[in-house]
Amino acid sequence: MSLRTLLSRRPREPATIDVAHGDAVYQVRVQRHRQARRYTLRVHAATREVVLTMPPRGSTKEAEIFVNKHGGWIATRVNRLPLPAPFRHGAVVPLRGEPHRIEHRPNERGAVWVELGDDGRRFLCVTGDAPHVGRRVMDFLKHEAKRDLEAASRRAAGKLGVRIKRISIRDQSSRWGSCSTMGVLSYSWRLILAPPFVLDYLAAHEVAHLVEMNHSRAFWRVVAGLCPNVPRAKAWLDAHGADLHRYGLPRPGAA
Repeated sequence: MSLRTLLSRRPREPATIDVAHGDAVYQVRVQRHRQARRYTLRVHAATREVVLTMPPRGSTKEAEIFVNKHGGWIATRVNRLPLPAPFRHGAVVPLRGEPHRIEHRPNERGAVWVELGDDGRRFLCVTGDAPHVGRRVMDFLKHEAKRDLEAASRRAAGKLGVRIKRISIRDQSSRWGSCSTMGVLSYSWRLILAPPFVLDYLAAHEVAHLVEMNHSRAFWRVVAGLCPNVPRAKAWLDAHGADLHRYGLPRPGAA
C-alpha cells in the first residue's frame, strides 16, 4: 500500500491538542509532514502558536503522549515570549523607534495622525468608534511602512542602477524581507516600528539581492556599500526584533 493511500485512509484527526501544565492550558496545532522523521515541537514567537509536527506514520495517541510529556517545555517557551500589545487607547507603540501613546479622539475629524505634546510626548491620535481603533492604527502603520520602505528601496536601487518591479508590505513572521528573481521585494510592515537605520538596512539588504541572489561575501560588500550601519542594525534586530511581533496582537483569551 502506498504512503499516499495510507494517508488518505487515515481517520479524521484532531487539528489541535490541549496540554495542561500548572494552572494553564496550552493549545497545540497538529500538522503532518511527509519528510518528518520524528515528533517535533515549535513555538512561533510572532503568533505565540505552538505547533507539533508529526511523521507520516505517527499516531494521534503518540502525539498526545509526546506533547503532554513536554508540557513544561511548552509552558516555559510561551511564558518567555513578550506579552501581546493590542492597539487600543492608552497603549504605547513604537513608531520609527520612538514611543507613541495611542489617543482615541472620537469627536475629532480625520483618521490617524501623529501629534507632539507640550511636554515632548508623542501621540498617535485616532478618530472613529472605539472598536475600530486597532484597525485604524494598523492601517496607518502599514501605510507609513510602505512609504518609508519604498523610499529606502528606491534610493538603494538608484545607487546600484537596478530596477525594482514591485514592493509589497506583509506581516511576515519568519523573516523581515525577501527578494524574488523577478525583482519583487516584500517587507514586514513591522519595520516601521524600528529605528530608521534598521529599516534602511533591511531595504539595502533586499535590494542587494537584485545584484547578488545569495549571501556571499560579494553580497555583503554590496550591502555595506549601500548602508554604513549594518553591524548596528543587525545588533538591534538581534536584541529587539522579536519584540516587534507582539504589537497589534490580541491578548490570549480576548474575543
